[in-house]
Amino acid sequence: MLTDYHNHLERGTLTLDYLEQFIKVAKEKGIEEFGISEHAYHFYQTKDILSNPWVDERRYYDMEDYHRLFREAWDKDIHVKMSIEMDYTPSKHKEMKKFIDSYPFDYVIGSIHWVGDFGIDLAEFRKEWDRRDTYEVYEQYFDQVITLAESNLFDIIGHIDLVKIFNYVPKDEEFLLEQYERATTALANSKTCVEISTAGLRKPVRELYPDKRLLQMCYQKGVPIVLSSDAHVPEHVGCDYDKAINLANEVGYKSIMIFDKGQRKEMKLG
Repeated sequence: MLTDYHNHLERGTLTLDYLEQFIKVAKEKGIEEFGISEHAYHFYQTKDILSNPWVDERRYYDMEDYHRLFREAWDKDIHVKMSIEMDYTPSKHKEMKKFIDSYPFDYVIGSIHWVGDFGIDLAEFRKEWDRRDTYEVYEQYFDQVITLAESNLFDIIGHIDLVKIFNYVPKDEEFLLEQYERATTALANSKTCVEISTAGLRKPVRELYPDKRLLQMCYQKGVPIVLSSDAHVPEHVGCDYDKAINLANEVGYKSIMIFDKGQRKEMKLG
Protein backbone atom coordinates (compact mmCIF):
# COMPACT_ATOMS: atom_id res chain seq x y z
CA MET A 1 0.00 0.00 0.00
CA LEU A 2 1.24 3.49 -0.90
CA THR A 3 -0.28 6.82 0.05
CA ASP A 4 0.10 10.31 -1.31
CA TYR A 5 -1.98 12.40 1.03
CA HIS A 6 -0.43 15.85 0.66
CA ASN A 7 -1.20 17.52 -2.69
CA HIS A 8 -2.39 20.91 -3.91
CA LEU A 9 -4.49 22.21 -6.80
CA GLU A 10 -3.64 25.87 -6.19
CA ARG A 11 -1.53 26.30 -9.33
CA GLY A 12 -4.45 25.20 -11.48
CA THR A 13 -8.19 25.16 -10.92
CA LEU A 14 -10.68 23.54 -8.58
CA THR A 15 -12.05 21.46 -11.44
CA LEU A 16 -12.51 17.77 -12.10
CA ASP A 17 -10.37 17.98 -15.23
CA TYR A 18 -7.39 19.30 -13.27
CA LEU A 19 -7.91 16.89 -10.38
CA GLU A 20 -7.95 13.97 -12.81
CA GLN A 21 -4.46 14.93 -14.03
CA PHE A 22 -3.21 14.26 -10.49
CA ILE A 23 -5.23 11.05 -10.21
CA LYS A 24 -3.76 9.76 -13.49
CA VAL A 25 -0.18 10.14 -12.25
CA ALA A 26 -1.05 8.53 -8.92
CA LYS A 27 -2.48 5.48 -10.71
CA GLU A 28 0.56 5.24 -12.97
CA LYS A 29 2.79 5.15 -9.88
CA GLY A 30 0.74 2.53 -8.05
CA ILE A 31 -0.51 4.94 -5.37
CA GLU A 32 -3.79 3.50 -4.14
CA GLU A 33 -4.55 6.11 -1.47
CA PHE A 34 -4.49 9.62 -2.93
CA GLY A 35 -5.77 12.84 -1.39
CA ILE A 36 -5.92 16.57 -2.01
CA SER A 37 -5.11 18.79 0.96
CA GLU A 38 -5.41 22.38 -0.19
CA HIS A 39 -3.97 25.12 2.01
CA ALA A 40 -6.67 26.26 4.41
CA TYR A 41 -5.56 29.88 4.23
CA HIS A 42 -6.86 30.08 0.65
CA PHE A 43 -10.45 29.78 1.91
CA TYR A 44 -12.63 32.64 3.10
CA GLN A 45 -13.88 30.43 5.91
CA THR A 46 -10.48 30.56 7.67
CA LYS A 47 -10.06 34.32 7.92
CA ASP A 48 -10.66 34.17 11.67
CA ILE A 49 -7.84 31.61 12.11
CA LEU A 50 -4.87 32.99 10.19
CA SER A 51 -4.58 36.50 8.86
CA ASN A 52 -1.55 38.51 7.80
CA PRO A 53 -0.70 40.57 4.69
CA TRP A 54 0.91 37.64 2.84
CA VAL A 55 -1.98 35.27 3.54
CA ASP A 56 -4.77 37.79 2.97
CA GLU A 57 -3.56 38.43 -0.58
CA ARG A 58 -3.99 34.71 -1.29
CA ARG A 59 -7.42 34.04 0.19
CA TYR A 60 -9.60 33.39 -2.84
CA TYR A 61 -11.47 30.06 -2.47
CA ASP A 62 -14.80 29.12 -0.95
CA MET A 63 -15.12 25.81 0.88
CA GLU A 64 -18.42 25.02 -0.84
CA ASP A 65 -16.65 25.00 -4.21
CA TYR A 66 -13.96 22.74 -2.77
CA HIS A 67 -16.46 20.30 -1.27
CA ARG A 68 -18.45 20.30 -4.52
CA LEU A 69 -15.36 19.22 -6.44
CA PHE A 70 -14.99 16.12 -4.28
CA ARG A 71 -18.68 15.31 -4.54
CA GLU A 72 -18.36 15.44 -8.33
CA ALA A 73 -15.36 13.12 -8.17
CA TRP A 74 -17.09 10.65 -5.86
CA ASP A 75 -20.21 10.65 -8.06
CA LYS A 76 -17.96 9.46 -10.90
CA ASP A 77 -16.40 6.76 -8.71
CA ILE A 78 -13.07 8.58 -8.60
CA HIS A 79 -11.22 7.45 -5.49
CA VAL A 80 -9.81 10.61 -3.92
CA LYS A 81 -9.63 11.66 -0.30
CA MET A 82 -10.80 15.09 0.82
CA SER A 83 -8.40 16.87 3.15
CA ILE A 84 -7.04 20.25 4.11
CA GLU A 85 -3.62 21.45 5.14
CA MET A 86 -4.11 23.87 7.98
CA ASP A 87 -1.50 26.29 9.23
CA TYR A 88 -1.32 25.46 12.90
CA THR A 89 -2.08 28.65 14.82
CA PRO A 90 -1.39 28.25 18.56
CA SER A 91 -3.96 30.74 19.81
CA LYS A 92 -6.78 29.48 17.59
CA HIS A 93 -7.57 25.95 18.77
CA LYS A 94 -11.29 26.65 19.15
CA GLU A 95 -11.56 28.24 15.72
CA MET A 96 -9.54 25.47 14.06
CA LYS A 97 -11.71 22.78 15.63
CA LYS A 98 -14.89 24.51 14.48
CA PHE A 99 -13.58 24.67 10.91
CA ILE A 100 -12.35 21.07 10.90
CA ASP A 101 -15.65 19.80 12.31
CA SER A 102 -17.65 21.66 9.65
CA TYR A 103 -16.56 19.50 6.73
CA PRO A 104 -16.33 15.74 6.01
CA PHE A 105 -12.56 15.53 5.78
CA ASP A 106 -11.02 12.08 5.48
CA TYR A 107 -8.02 13.41 7.38
CA VAL A 108 -6.54 16.78 8.29
CA ILE A 109 -2.91 17.83 7.97
CA GLY A 110 -1.50 20.35 10.42
CA SER A 111 1.63 22.20 9.34
CA ILE A 112 3.80 24.97 10.71
CA HIS A 113 4.80 27.65 8.21
CA TRP A 114 4.79 30.65 10.54
CA VAL A 115 6.80 31.48 13.65
CA GLY A 116 4.99 34.61 14.73
CA ASP A 117 5.11 36.92 11.73
CA PHE A 118 8.00 35.02 10.14
CA GLY A 119 7.09 32.86 7.14
CA ILE A 120 9.92 30.38 7.58
CA ASP A 121 9.61 28.64 4.19
CA LEU A 122 8.72 31.62 2.01
CA ALA A 123 11.19 33.04 -0.48
CA GLU A 124 9.97 36.53 0.41
CA PHE A 125 11.19 35.99 3.99
CA ARG A 126 14.44 34.19 3.25
CA LYS A 127 16.70 37.11 4.17
CA GLU A 128 14.96 37.23 7.54
CA TRP A 129 16.86 34.08 8.48
CA ASP A 130 20.09 36.12 8.53
CA ARG A 131 18.56 38.61 10.97
CA ARG A 132 17.30 36.03 13.45
CA ASP A 133 18.86 33.63 15.91
CA THR A 134 18.53 30.18 14.32
CA TYR A 135 18.40 28.49 17.73
CA GLU A 136 15.50 30.68 18.84
CA VAL A 137 13.59 30.02 15.63
CA TYR A 138 14.07 26.27 15.99
CA GLU A 139 13.00 26.28 19.61
CA GLN A 140 9.89 28.33 18.81
CA TYR A 141 9.15 26.11 15.82
CA PHE A 142 9.36 22.89 17.82
CA ASP A 143 7.33 24.48 20.61
CA GLN A 144 4.56 24.62 18.00
CA VAL A 145 5.14 21.01 16.92
CA ILE A 146 4.50 20.05 20.54
CA THR A 147 1.32 22.08 20.99
CA LEU A 148 0.10 20.95 17.56
CA ALA A 149 0.41 17.35 18.73
CA GLU A 150 -1.13 18.10 22.12
CA SER A 151 -4.14 19.73 20.47
CA ASN A 152 -5.09 16.36 18.88
CA LEU A 153 -6.81 18.30 16.11
CA PHE A 154 -4.76 16.79 13.30
CA ASP A 155 -4.34 13.34 11.81
CA ILE A 156 -0.99 14.11 10.20
CA ILE A 157 1.75 16.65 10.80
CA GLY A 158 3.09 17.94 7.51
CA HIS A 159 6.81 18.13 6.73
CA ILE A 160 7.68 18.06 10.41
CA ASP A 161 11.14 19.63 10.04
CA LEU A 162 10.23 22.16 7.35
CA VAL A 163 12.25 24.66 9.39
CA LYS A 164 15.42 23.33 7.72
CA ILE A 165 14.21 24.26 4.21
CA PHE A 166 16.84 26.94 3.50
CA ASN A 167 19.69 25.04 5.17
CA TYR A 168 19.70 27.14 8.33
CA VAL A 169 20.34 24.38 10.85
CA PRO A 170 21.82 24.68 14.38
CA LYS A 171 25.38 23.38 14.49
CA ASP A 172 24.91 22.09 18.03
CA GLU A 173 23.68 18.54 17.48
CA GLU A 174 22.74 18.11 21.12
CA PHE A 175 20.38 21.07 20.86
CA LEU A 176 18.85 19.72 17.66
CA LEU A 177 18.33 16.24 19.09
CA GLU A 178 16.73 17.79 22.16
CA GLN A 179 14.14 19.45 19.91
CA TYR A 180 13.51 16.15 18.15
CA GLU A 181 13.19 14.33 21.46
CA ARG A 182 10.56 16.60 22.95
CA ALA A 183 8.62 16.82 19.68
CA THR A 184 8.44 13.05 19.20
CA THR A 185 7.39 12.50 22.79
CA ALA A 186 4.43 14.82 22.24
CA LEU A 187 3.55 13.11 18.97
CA ALA A 188 3.71 9.68 20.60
CA ASN A 189 1.09 10.83 23.11
CA SER A 190 -1.25 12.07 20.38
CA LYS A 191 -3.20 10.69 17.43
CA THR A 192 -0.91 12.49 14.98
CA CYS A 193 0.97 10.61 12.27
CA VAL A 194 4.16 11.87 10.65
CA GLU A 195 4.52 12.11 6.90
CA ILE A 196 7.66 11.16 5.06
CA SER A 197 7.62 13.90 2.47
CA THR A 198 9.68 13.97 -0.69
CA ALA A 199 9.08 17.71 -1.12
CA GLY A 200 12.34 18.58 0.63
CA LEU A 201 14.28 16.98 -2.22
CA ARG A 202 12.86 19.71 -4.48
CA LYS A 203 13.75 22.50 -2.03
CA PRO A 204 17.12 24.16 -1.24
CA VAL A 205 17.78 21.68 1.59
CA ARG A 206 17.68 18.75 -0.88
CA GLU A 207 16.62 16.32 1.84
CA LEU A 208 13.58 14.31 2.71
CA TYR A 209 11.37 15.46 5.56
CA PRO A 210 12.00 14.32 8.23
CA ASP A 211 15.68 14.00 9.06
CA LYS A 212 16.56 10.32 9.56
CA ARG A 213 17.41 10.88 13.25
CA LEU A 214 14.02 12.47 13.80
CA LEU A 215 12.21 9.66 11.99
CA GLN A 216 14.15 7.11 14.03
CA MET A 217 12.82 8.69 17.22
CA CYS A 218 9.30 8.57 15.77
CA TYR A 219 9.71 4.87 15.05
CA GLN A 220 11.12 4.09 18.46
CA LYS A 221 8.15 5.82 20.12
CA GLY A 222 5.51 4.20 17.90
CA VAL A 223 4.49 7.25 15.86
CA PRO A 224 2.82 6.02 12.63
CA ILE A 225 3.69 7.33 9.18
CA VAL A 226 2.17 8.15 5.81
CA LEU A 227 3.95 8.93 2.53
CA SER A 228 3.45 12.25 0.75
CA SER A 229 4.93 14.21 -2.13
CA ASP A 230 3.41 17.65 -1.42
CA ALA A 231 2.84 17.94 -5.16
CA HIS A 232 1.73 21.32 -6.46
CA VAL A 233 1.70 20.09 -10.05
CA PRO A 234 0.60 16.67 -11.36
CA GLU A 235 4.07 15.53 -12.41
CA HIS A 236 5.29 15.70 -8.79
CA VAL A 237 2.75 13.18 -7.49
CA GLY A 238 4.65 10.26 -5.97
CA CYS A 239 7.94 11.93 -6.85
CA ASP A 240 11.09 10.23 -5.45
CA TYR A 241 9.07 7.61 -3.58
CA ASP A 242 11.91 5.12 -3.87
CA LYS A 243 13.92 7.35 -1.54
CA ALA A 244 11.01 7.75 0.92
CA ILE A 245 10.38 4.02 1.06
CA ASN A 246 14.08 3.30 1.51
CA LEU A 247 14.23 5.71 4.44
CA ALA A 248 11.17 4.15 6.05
CA ASN A 249 12.66 0.67 5.67
CA GLU A 250 16.06 1.75 7.00
CA VAL A 251 14.45 3.14 10.13
CA GLY A 252 12.30 0.03 10.60
CA TYR A 253 8.82 0.94 9.42
CA LYS A 254 6.85 -1.90 7.84
CA SER A 255 3.42 -0.26 7.79
CA ILE A 256 1.66 3.00 7.01
CA MET A 257 -1.69 4.49 7.93
CA ILE A 258 -4.59 5.07 5.57
CA PHE A 259 -7.60 7.27 6.34
CA ASP A 260 -11.29 7.29 5.58
CA LYS A 261 -13.68 9.84 7.08
CA GLY A 262 -11.36 10.44 10.02
CA GLN A 263 -10.84 6.76 10.78
CA ARG A 264 -7.39 5.31 10.31
CA LYS A 265 -6.24 1.81 9.45
CA GLU A 266 -2.77 0.30 9.48
CA MET A 267 -1.61 -1.27 6.21
CA LYS A 268 1.57 -2.93 4.99
CA LEU A 269 4.00 -0.46 3.45
CA GLY A 270 4.92 -0.95 -0.20
